[in-house]
Amino acid sequence: MQEIHQILVPVDFSKTTAQLVDYACYVAEKLSATIHFVHVSEINQGHDMLLGSSVFGGIKEQIIDAAEERMANLLVDNSGRCKGCTGKVVEGDIVDAIIDQANINKSDLIIISTHGTKGLEKILLGSIAERVIKKAPCPTLSYNPYK
Repeated sequence: MQEIHQILVPVDFSKTTAQLVDYACYVAEKLSATIHFVHVSEINQGHDMLLGSSVFGGIKEQIIDAAEERMANLLVDNSGRCKGCTGKVVEGDIVDAIIDQANINKSDLIIISTHGTKGLEKILLGSIAERVIKKAPCPTLSYNPYK
């Protein structure tokens, strides 16, 4: 059985992020593993003429800067119990970027939160966690923060 040394944890900075981080830190501590947090900023620039304007460029930069600040805070807030953890903000398709980061970090495990979407919302939007699980290059643990 493959040992788990590198854990990738995608975070979206929603209200359940703290629960996911707590759980991931607990698992990493038990396994003596290192966590790599990733936040994917999916800023779509292909559907609207305004998205290419200089105004949108400024908004895009603000969104990325805010995400990087939140990531830095997450790392500082958890440095005592998450030894050696790292964090990165990337742009792109959420699922593809998570899979790319799993490959780059040679992740042995992905811990991803579910958001409890049901019915029409799930049909229309799909489940990011479900798609990551299907494409992941390593085992994936889904965490339900609502249970």
